[in-house]
Amino acid sequence: MKKPAPVTLNHNPLLRRELPAWRARLVLVGLLAGSCALVARAAWLQGFNNEFLQAKGESRYARVIEVPATRGRITDRNGEVLAVSTPVRSIWAIPADARLSPADARALAALLEMDVAELNDRLVSARDFVYLRRQLAPEIAEKVAALKLPGIHQQQEYRRYYPGGETAAHILGFTGVEDRGQEGVELAYDRMLAGVPGSRRVIKDRRGQIVEDVESIRPPRDGDDLALSIDGRIQYLAYAALREAVRAHKAKAGAVVVLDARTGEVLALANAPTYNPNNRANLSGAQLRNRVITDTFEPGSTLKPFVAALAIDRGKFTADSPIDTEQGRLTIGRATIHDTSRHGMLTLAQVVQKSSNVGTVKVAMTFSPQEMWAFYDALGFGAPLGLGFPGEAAGRLRDPKTWRPIEQATMSYGHGLSVTLIQLARAYLVFARDGELLPVSLVRQAGPPKAGKQVISPQTARQMRAILEMAAAPGGTAPKAQIPGYRVAGKTGTAHKLEGGRYTDKYVSSFVGFAPVSAPRLIVAVMIDEPSAGQHYGGAVAAPVFARIAESALRALGVAPDAPLKPLQLARPAHAAGDTPAREAM
Repeated sequence: MKKPAPVTLNHNPLLRRELPAWRARLVLVGLLAGSCALVARAAWLQGFNNEFLQAKGESRYARVIEVPATRGRITDRNGEVLAVSTPVRSIWAIPADARLSPADARALAALLEMDVAELNDRLVSARDFVYLRRQLAPEIAEKVAALKLPGIHQQQEYRRYYPGGETAAHILGFTGVEDRGQEGVELAYDRMLAGVPGSRRVIKDRRGQIVEDVESIRPPRDGDDLALSIDGRIQYLAYAALREAVRAHKAKAGAVVVLDARTGEVLALANAPTYNPNNRANLSGAQLRNRVITDTFEPGSTLKPFVAALAIDRGKFTADSPIDTEQGRLTIGRATIHDTSRHGMLTLAQVVQKSSNVGTVKVAMTFSPQEMWAFYDALGFGAPLGLGFPGEAAGRLRDPKTWRPIEQATMSYGHGLSVTLIQLARAYLVFARDGELLPVSLVRQAGPPKAGKQVISPQTARQMRAILEMAAAPGGTAPKAQIPGYRVAGKTGTAHKLEGGRYTDKYVSSFVGFAPVSAPRLIVAVMIDEPSAGQHYGGAVAAPVFARIAESALRALGVAPDAPLKPLQLARPAHAAGDTPAREAM
């Protein structure tokens, strides 16, 4: 059988069929229309609306970068710098571009003080941008730049520097790596200090390097400087004296605050333990605590002068009114209140001088709970001072409707309520300022002090200054508070610590005083937490700290002496007085 002849392509019968003419015309018209549309679109984009293409092109090489603002300085009242921002560099990388040889990786890791393995882990990240090291010293950053490594870049930042180190750490606080406030004044006034970053347009090459600075879009606005009320000289004196006292008495902690009695400004504020804000490695919570402002404690006998002031101001007692202290024992309900020594009959002035619990309670119980509460409230206890400081505590002052007689009695000598050290120091302004209570400030005041409120009469305040001068003299509880050439006044406090709802054999020793008595200039409040070197009374532990700080500070301020220079007499001789120096009752 014969095979059919093969059909070639050009003899395919399907090709002999004629197509309709309209189909060819339709394809032609479609092609012409598409071409016209493309030509029109190209003409529109390139001739009339070229912003779109320019924006797309610029997005490949133009960038808007942030220009950091310089954080404002913090100074003391005399213009001495306490905190300043210094320029540093941060090293960052584009992992996709960072192809480093082993030798380059080792050299870079050594400069950045990193482990080579850690560096390599960051450089293999899937992210487009990774920091390798923040806040690097400029001289180290220059060495990094000299390596000329692909994908490794730098940017300028600022790091906060504190010239005084740990001296004023709890006042100033510190900033984080972004130069934003984290603690202390740095946090409280962060908005004022931080400023506003600016921006500028630049051109970068494909390696991310800036090749042209095109324009400034918005200039940065640097942060404002902040002048604190702190006096750097007094701050160091307070810090050094407190540190030595905590060490000498083997105490858990301590705090001190110094106020200007004329204005209410804080001249010094120190805590122990403390920390160096320039090196915050291995910080503990105890180091960070600002005990002056955030910690509360039972003030003990430092509250007794206020009960005496209330009694004198209301006309119920005079400084010479006799009070029977009943040989140092007084029973209220099931509880018995004790004095450390038996005194018998004392005047009101001697009750404060000898720190008699029994005498103080007898005075306090002549008032209603509401009257006592109102006076404590007027002094600022139980409410924050409004300093704006992070973590400021209000203390504890319960509603008088809940007071039982024994609770009113113990509150008269500083148990059953809690205060902060700065609240206590501020309350003593009423004695130093003829009965006026001023607001306290951490910021330097340019004009006259803000108006205060009259809590007691000027006559009462003057009488209390004389009584408190007796308490800080031989025969009182704080002869170690005396200063050569100056008259001083103040009151000691010694309180058992409350832990788990029960009083323990741990103590808080305190002293609050002012000088010179003739024209008070400084108020110094000292608190020593858990002294354990054998002494725990405020007169032995806290009063000497007051004397050391106040003496140096008064001389630094040029305050004229108001007493003749003579040898200090810490106590009357036992053979002449027939007794031992007074100790405050607890």
